[in-house]
Amino acid sequence: MQRKERLRQMVAAIVGQGGVEVETLAKLFSVSAATVRRDLEVLEKQRLVTRTRGGATTHASFNDLPLSYKTEQDTLEKRHIAREALKFLADARVIGTTGGTTVSEFARLLMDRDGLTIVTNALNVATFLVANPRLRVFSAGGEVRSSSQETVGPTAESFMAGYNIDVAFIGVDGVDAAAGCTNYDPVGARVNAVLREQARVSVVLADASKIGRVALAQVCKMSDVDVLVTDSRASEIALASIRAQGCQVLTV
Repeated sequence: MQRKERLRQMVAAIVGQGGVEVETLAKLFSVSAATVRRDLEVLEKQRLVTRTRGGATTHASFNDLPLSYKTEQDTLEKRHIAREALKFLADARVIGTTGGTTVSEFARLLMDRDGLTIVTNALNVATFLVANPRLRVFSAGGEVRSSSQETVGPTAESFMAGYNIDVAFIGVDGVDAAAGCTNYDPVGARVNAVLREQARVSVVLADASKIGRVALAQVCKMSDVDVLVTDSRASEIALASIRAQGCQVLTV
């Protein structure tokens, strides 16, 4: 296993359990304790974990994995979700997007499009799509979240509120029938909420790992979402509860 992948999985293990011992990580990744300690030092410098005596815990300021760590998770499923979402472009002239890895995969599929206007608060999406001169790209200002490369705050909210969107493609951290769509960052959740409110149709793109998860701040109720596109690994019980809220669910 390459170090980059080991670091990604190590962060996921520590976040998932809240804290892990060095010896446990050494056995999990079949490396020496010295190698684990060096890896933890790297992750601590990135403010993802805090080293403790004999192990590591989630860093106090941590609320989400950086985009670079999430990009390689469930890549195939995210690409399938992105392709399924293309069907909602049929009559759209103006679309809005948030950031996130699944939405970013969707954005990559727009490079061969003509005459489409994209409104986004994701810097990576805007930077990628502006290379196509046949697209019009409008990018929100505001504070930039380093973990997701999205702009957030009052400036981004006001920007989003100024556009009439045909279809919004929204990435979230959690999707639950009772809690709705949620994000770890309350400020980012508000920007997503404004984008959804400005759209005639809202499409949430979320892989199966997000289904049933509840993050800190609500973006919207499930009844406010028109379509959820996810993958076939998601719990059918959870999806049935989401459908009961009036949200169309597509699985790939």
